[in-house]
Amino acid sequence: MKLFKLFTTAMMTMVAFSAFAKTYGYLYCHMSGRGEWTAFALSRDGENWHDLNDGNEVYDTEKLSAIEGGARDAYIARDASGKGFVMVTTDMKVAKSKQWYNYGINLLRSDDLIHWEAVTFDFRKGPSIFCDPQSSDVYKDYSAIHRVWAPQVIWDADYVWDNGERGGYFIYYSLLNAKEDGYDRMFYSYADRSFTRLTKPRLLFDWGYATIDADINYLPTDGLFHMMIKKEGGTRGIFTTKSAKLTGPWPEPDEKDYVKFEGNRKCEGASAFQLEGDSTWRIAYVEYSSRPAKYRICKADKYMSNFHSPTDIKGVANPQHGSFLKLTKKEYKRLEKYWSKKKK
Repeated sequence: MKLFKLFTTAMMTMVAFSAFAKTYGYLYCHMSGRGEWTAFALSRDGENWHDLNDGNEVYDTEKLSAIEGGARDAYIARDASGKGFVMVTTDMKVAKSKQWYNYGINLLRSDDLIHWEAVTFDFRKGPSIFCDPQSSDVYKDYSAIHRVWAPQVIWDADYVWDNGERGGYFIYYSLLNAKEDGYDRMFYSYADRSFTRLTKPRLLFDWGYATIDADINYLPTDGLFHMMIKKEGGTRGIFTTKSAKLTGPWPEPDEKDYVKFEGNRKCEGASAFQLEGDSTWRIAYVEYSSRPAKYRICKADKYMSNFHSPTDIKGVANPQHGSFLKLTKKEYKRLEKYWSKKKK
């Protein structure tokens, strides 16, 4: 019964985040390497890309990033109905603040990938911004939060709210509280179907050293959730770990099978995706030791292991930390038409 429940939950998660019609192409949604805004690129085959809007912002970043006016680390997915879209970004603008601190995240939603609305959560404000004030707090002083980095989202069909409503967006991110943390750790919250309400942060795992940029996907090949992640210190590379549940437990990564072919160069921002009809995986990531930084995509088998064949992304002028989404023909053509008209 437990195995059936896990399988059902995972399959509902997959359905919610896959195109209901035939895949026509792919969207690469990413932070621009030229600035702190979200840009789009399209591809028919998932390998050869072209920028939309010349790589400029695809929504009003200043308006929809209410804390600092900048957006980093964009992660996009289909909403729970499969008809709309959700996006999460790091609200941050180093060009403005001149420091690698930030204080919150943005939750965006759209019906058409063109028109977006958003809510922003400034974690420094503490319990008052969250929708579960009765629950316990992970911090005594939220005002000391100095980093809320790289949020990502996956639908959890089995999550149950206090009112009995089932289903929530599992949003996971790293946090650093300058007074209460020794290093960045991974946390999670749940957002409701409206994508406007968020629960208090809960610790996802603590491995005893800094961890950022997690990317979680469900694999039907083994019935487990797989996480790609950057861990600070020790061996460099993108690592993987597995869990039967989104909330864990998440064991420390496999130190033998990881994205290691960048050698001593630094890597982060992993994002795994599959091409239509292919059971194997593509793992995209930023190699940021080089100048300019490189955005690389390697291959992995159907178990998200045995990494090989790294190449630079093709056709994107300023790629950076981002994510990938399958598109129908209608969605693909609508984006192309809209941004072509905007250029004229």
